[in-house]
Amino acid sequence: MNTEKFNNFLSQLSNLPISVIKTSALKDILKPIDLSAKNKELLKFDTAISSDWETYIATFLEDHKATIAFGGYLEKRNLYDRSSYFKNVSEKEKRNIHLGVDLWCKENSKVLAVLDGKVHSFKNNLNYGDYGPTIILEHEIEGQLFYSLYGHLNLKSIRNLKIGQSFLQGNEIGAIGNASVNGDYAPHLHFQLIRNLENCFGDYPGVSSEEKKEFYANNCPDPNLLLKLY
Repeated sequence: MNTEKFNNFLSQLSNLPISVIKTSALKDILKPIDLSAKNKELLKFDTAISSDWETYIATFLEDHKATIAFGGYLEKRNLYDRSSYFKNVSEKEKRNIHLGVDLWCKENSKVLAVLDGKVHSFKNNLNYGDYGPTIILEHEIEGQLFYSLYGHLNLKSIRNLKIGQSFLQGNEIGAIGNASVNGDYAPHLHFQLIRNLENCFGDYPGVSSEEKKEFYANNCPDPNLLLKLY
């Protein structure tokens, strides 16, 4: 199935938004956030320090009277400059294009399975700026096989997990971790869809270089096709 048809298939799986963070319809307000290189407000904060990140996110949520900030698909970001994990030999190969959607909210917020599926793999990715505890679910729907990745979780999320373990859509699969375990970020969920895992296990690139953007944009569909946040 080509990219356009697959994206249409994803979009038509639900007419309603699908949640990956447990929310209260009466209390929670979601607002889009811009963390791209165009956001000059970020220059006021040291993104190499998690406490500065947390201050920025907390201020944004307070100013917008929101409990969750979201966004980031194919967003070009400067924040990855803080870690050698995302750098390469040339500017063109530097990884700075975000491949998923981030949902910034409180530590220990419950993370939900986006669709029925089973655990493909999980891992604690320990590089500075990496995912920390990560779960990948495998989904097979109407003959289409694809994956969803949940990064920046807490350690408890993967402690008793088993490969092949089944989850229904909306089941709790884990919770959001803090800076001490999540790669040194403000608490958030990195949620990503993947068509071909390329033999990865408990991990998959969440940030691309300009050089490989076209490939990853095709292999990692916009999560908003399911989340319908905007």
